[in-house]
Amino acid sequence: MARKQIIMEFPIKASPALLFNYISTPSGLSQWFCVDVDIRNNLFKFKWEGEETSADLIKKVNNKSMKFKWTDSAKDEYLEFDINVDELTDDVALVITDYAEESEEKYTHQLWESQIHDLKSCIGA
Repeated sequence: MARKQIIMEFPIKASPALLFNYISTPSGLSQWFCVDVDIRNNLFKFKWEGEETSADLIKKVNNKSMKFKWTDSAKDEYLEFDINVDELTDDVALVITDYAEESEEKYTHQLWESQIHDLKSCIGA
């Protein structure tokens, strides 16, 4: 069964440069997304309590986006963090693209809402 693409947008009261630090560096990611991150040759190893998952960095645009390909996921699935800035208001939003089984879609939204809450706490937003 194919997993469903889920795109979620979260307003964040922070500059794109500050937000990018939290989605692109081991120290930033380990404050809200996972317990620890190791990087070697564009391979990110994300560590959670009792679990480790690896992802290849497949796209990086400074102060704009990070796109990862999980090493154990389907070839067309990825995790992307994209920073959008509204041209009129300068409001900043983090757009997350992820994949989940249809039956897990609600749980996936709840998980990301919790993660973004942690991110906003770190940033002070």
